[in-house]
Amino acid sequence: MPAGTIRYWAAAKAAAGVAEEPYTAGTLADALHAVRERHPGELTRVLKSCSFLVDGAPVGTRDHQTVRLAEGGTVEVLPPFAGG
Repeated sequence: MPAGTIRYWAAAKAAAGVAEEPYTAGTLADALHAVRERHPGELTRVLKSCSFLVDGAPVGTRDHQTVRLAEGGTVEVLPPFAGG
């Protein structure tokens, strides 16, 4: 099973209470399921509006079950940002 790092940004970081944590999962769906179990409550709500990058590539509208994770990879959790 691949292991890597999940990085949280902005509201996701605040809801998780950490900037990053390890994952051990084969797909993005499996990694996010584990995240929801570790951080029930606010982070689960925030994840609904997030976009994700896996190893720098946008996930977009792809089914999270089809997004494979790599050994040593990185998942970026990006909530909507206000910009200026």
